[in-house]
Amino acid sequence: MSVTVLLVDDEPLIRTGLRAVIEAEDDLRIVGEAADGAEVLPMVRRLRPDVVLMDVRMPAVDGIRATTAVLDAVADPPAIIVITTFEHDDHVYDALRAGASGFLLKRTRPEEIVQAIRIAAQGESLLFPAAIRRLVARRAPAARRPAPTLTEREAEVLRLMAKGLSNTEIAGELFIGIQTVKTHVGNVLAKLGARDRTQAVVFAYESGFVSPAS
Repeated sequence: MSVTVLLVDDEPLIRTGLRAVIEAEDDLRIVGEAADGAEVLPMVRRLRPDVVLMDVRMPAVDGIRATTAVLDAVADPPAIIVITTFEHDDHVYDALRAGASGFLLKRTRPEEIVQAIRIAAQGESLLFPAAIRRLVARRAPAARRPAPTLTEREAEVLRLMAKGLSNTEIAGELFIGIQTVKTHVGNVLAKLGARDRTQAVVFAYESGFVSPAS
């Protein structure tokens, strides 16, 4: 089964480069391209891509607004990966809060881009703990949220999620089964009202539950 991808970037050269990288892989397929966020929701509804690679800065409708529109309007939305030039872009932080599964820098190596697409298509979030800590450290004090109410085990799981550990790694760290970890992760997401792991981790930092300095 091919993973279908929608490219969204206002720079034709960037789209051409991404297309070349993606179409070199047998299991990945481009189903459409858009030059602005305003085009995204109609194209997602028509093409039903598995993953959207979304430029975060575009002239009319940016990637944040487009991400929000898709996730609010589509019952079974695609995974959205925002792409950006600068790692410290505040727009990236806002896109993660809006529900993007993760982000990639435009200078990311081709093999890492295709791997990120595969991970996102499987329903996993792309967590880059150090980068998220830096983004949250710049913004969290102005957007402090109430600390989440979690059980002791759920709290342990969230702290390990914030470090970027996978379910398998969390299971090994806590000496519990993988299915038990999945149950705890699901409970954490539900209690935080988070769409995915990325949103949960952002919430954890914003609430002060996890310190960006740790």
